[in-house]
Amino acid sequence: MSEGTGVGAAVERSRESRDVAVVSRGEREFILVGTAHVSQESADLAREVIESEDPDCVCVELDVRRYEALKNEQKFESLDLRQVLREKQLSTLIFNLVLASYQKQLGGQLGVKPGAELLAAALAADQLGKTIELSDRDVRTTLRRAWGALSFWRKLQLVGAMFASLFDNPEMSEEDLRKLREQDVVSTMMDELGREFPALKRVLIDERDAYLAERIRRARGDRIVAVLGAGHLKGVRALLESDTEIDLAALDTIPPASSMVKWVGWGIPVLIIAAIAAIGLRQGASAAGENALFWVLANGVPAMLGAALALGHPATVVSAFVAAPFTSLTPVIGAGYVAAFAQTYLRPPLVRELRSVMTDIRSPREWWGNRLLRIFLVFLLTNLGSSIGTVVGGAEIISNLR
Repeated sequence: MSEGTGVGAAVERSRESRDVAVVSRGEREFILVGTAHVSQESADLAREVIESEDPDCVCVELDVRRYEALKNEQKFESLDLRQVLREKQLSTLIFNLVLASYQKQLGGQLGVKPGAELLAAALAADQLGKTIELSDRDVRTTLRRAWGALSFWRKLQLVGAMFASLFDNPEMSEEDLRKLREQDVVSTMMDELGREFPALKRVLIDERDAYLAERIRRARGDRIVAVLGAGHLKGVRALLESDTEIDLAALDTIPPASSMVKWVGWGIPVLIIAAIAAIGLRQGASAAGENALFWVLANGVPAMLGAALALGHPATVVSAFVAAPFTSLTPVIGAGYVAAFAQTYLRPPLVRELRSVMTDIRSPREWWGNRLLRIFLVFLLTNLGSSIGTVVGGAEIISNLR
């Protein structure tokens, strides 16, 4: 395609900085706008390209949930925590908030709301009466696939790294801010994660490149503008230029837990119950009862202390003690979910706390002051206590088989 035809002034200017790529496939044309997720210039560029190019459809690197969150800043006010707990998605919510808080902090220093360019693209398309395609994969699917791709030890390393960075709040110089304005911060962060955790790069970057490319390819119309993070620009362009067939259903599937995880998950409770039964047969019912009581106390007390350390409601603390010995014998649900559910009913978050959670999450003290964050603490510390109890209780019971 010649530089003087079919591509507006905004695209021509941006080609010099390689922010836009144009892919022609027969009679169809895809104009890819690479953006930085905390850049006001990217927001302006996205709006300019859409207004000047008059596309049939605008594809945006958002899923339905992220789009609604950007459009409706009061999203957390209507958050149904009980539903989150029923679906056992509290861990996903915590990770989402950690990432969102990191991005919001950068956006605050750069003077722009995170995701502003994506919202600007959607709003510009809506104002012009254009079809909008939310082309990204559901963030919950992405996070669950990413989590499932890591080994147990790599998961521990990732959790430690994320929470360490959460409370790291370095002052940025003007030079640091200038460099950040010139790059896709989220993609840079994902690249760093990819170097440290290659499995994450495959899920967070490579798979989403494929997902975005296929959704863009399936968009209706002959002239498509797609607004996506600069980190995806190269990969999506290459896939659009090729004839590679991409199976979206496979990318939307959450792989089942490995057989090893299932064996371990059910093997531990079977082993504990079998050990107590064996003790009863060899040493008598009294010995079996003593070991069963030790299991209850070894699980219940640390879980109870965890809930108490989180300043959970007294009834929450009791629920942690009661639940831990039983939930430790099944991989279906953990004591942390039971305690968090109780805390949600007994001390539901206030609207102002939901509004401030993005800021409060970066302050260790506010984890005890904000009711939503306190629910997270109850969940995390109760599970930690229950895990410790399982190890201690299991080791003692097994040793008593001798």
